[in-house]
Amino acid sequence: MNDFNRDYARSIPADRADMSVDAGLRSFMLGVYNKVALGLVLSGALAFVTSSVPAVRDLMFVVQGGVLVGVTPIYMIVAFAPIVLMLVAGFALRNPQPRTAGALYWTIVTLIGASLGSVFLRYTGQSVASTFFITAAAFGGLSLVGYTTKKDLTGFGSFLIMGVVGILIASIVNMFLHNSMLMLMINVLGVFIFAGLIAYDTQRLKMTYYALGGDAAGQSVATNFGALSLYINFINLFQFLLSILGSRR
Repeated sequence: MNDFNRDYARSIPADRADMSVDAGLRSFMLGVYNKVALGLVLSGALAFVTSSVPAVRDLMFVVQGGVLVGVTPIYMIVAFAPIVLMLVAGFALRNPQPRTAGALYWTIVTLIGASLGSVFLRYTGQSVASTFFITAAAFGGLSLVGYTTKKDLTGFGSFLIMGVVGILIASIVNMFLHNSMLMLMINVLGVFIFAGLIAYDTQRLKMTYYALGGDAAGQSVATNFGALSLYINFINLFQFLLSILGSRR
């Protein structure tokens, strides 16, 4: 899934593309943002169902007195399935078709949405809502920066991706250490890393659009994979912010 552009070369530097007058680019990016927005709506609905409907909730969570005290094997499958799907897709989908890319996007969104029921069970509804709106505002501003900047963020993105690997390793280590200070550091770094990735992925999508050169099928694939990148960035930023700002039940 190289840059989500069906192996087209990235041929146009960021500082040479005139984004402000390109109606095609605006239409392409609007398609990406629409998919992200619909994905977030679906995720919120599924999270509400898995946290509030007893028959569904009890399949995934162990709840006592309205408070989450554990998870079931079904939750673990649902929570880790998106990672497996993305890894498999990264190796197997060398020339994906629009329908395949769309199915992958909505499958991952559905799985992540179902697993987010844990958020509703861990935090108060008010803190979830307020943090979501903070995340949405930050996402809009950061994506605008990525869309308008003339600076090439490629090197910056490589650094951020290394940061994702770093916080993933640190999170695994802290599962055994249970160190509150390390967890706070992970959450703060996570906020900055995924904030940066929103701007980076937005610019990467712009360059992908120009590299595709009018390939309608390629643009459809890029819309789905681009929406997936931004959706995942949004969800991670939201969860890291919630870990810092949220009020637990």
